[in-house]
Amino acid sequence: MWRGSDTWVMPSHAQAARVADGSLDLAICWVERPDLDALELDARLVGTDRLYAVSMGQDASPVEAGHLTVLLDSDEASWSSWNRYAAEFARESGARVVRVDDGGVTGSTFFDHVRRLRGPVLNNPKGQNDATPSDLVRRPVIDPMPVWTWSLVWRRGEANPSVHAVVDAFTADTDASALTEPGRG
Repeated sequence: MWRGSDTWVMPSHAQAARVADGSLDLAICWVERPDLDALELDARLVGTDRLYAVSMGQDASPVEAGHLTVLLDSDEASWSSWNRYAAEFARESGARVVRVDDGGVTGSTFFDHVRRLRGPVLNNPKGQNDATPSDLVRRPVIDPMPVWTWSLVWRRGEANPSVHAVVDAFTADTDASALTEPGRG
C-alpha cells in the first residue's frame, strides 16, 4: 500500500482481488482482460490518464517513447500493476527499463531517479498531480502515447441491482477519447 494525499490507497491488483473475494462490491483500478477472466470480474472504463515523461532542464518538447526510461519497482506487493503495464509499454515501444528497489516509481524518489538517469523517465499514474520540481520538466510522450486506464470492476454475475445501478451511473459519461487520440498508435 502507498499513502495518497490523506488516505491509504491499495494497489490495483489488490483492489481487484478484494472485489473477487467479496470484501468489496466495486473498485476502481487498472486491470487487464486476463485478470478479469481469472478473477471472474466485469469492468467498465471510468477514466484515463495520459502519462508523460519527466526530464532534466527546460525542454518541454514531445519525446518519442523509444527514448524513455521506464522504472520498475522490486516491491511487487505494491507495484505489480504498474510493473506489468510499464514492462509491456517498454517492450512495445523500445523504452529502456531500469529496476529500482526504493519505491522510487513515484514521489520525491522518482524525481531523484530522473536526475540520476539524466534522461526522460515515464511518470507513474500515482504521480500525475505531483508538483514538478523547478529543475525538471514534464514532456508529452508520442509514438506511442502511453495511456493508463481506470476501470470500475465488479463480480461477474452480480445479482445486487444496487451494484449495477452504481456501475451504470458512474460510467454513463465516460470519455474514452484518450484511447483513440493521434499519437496513441
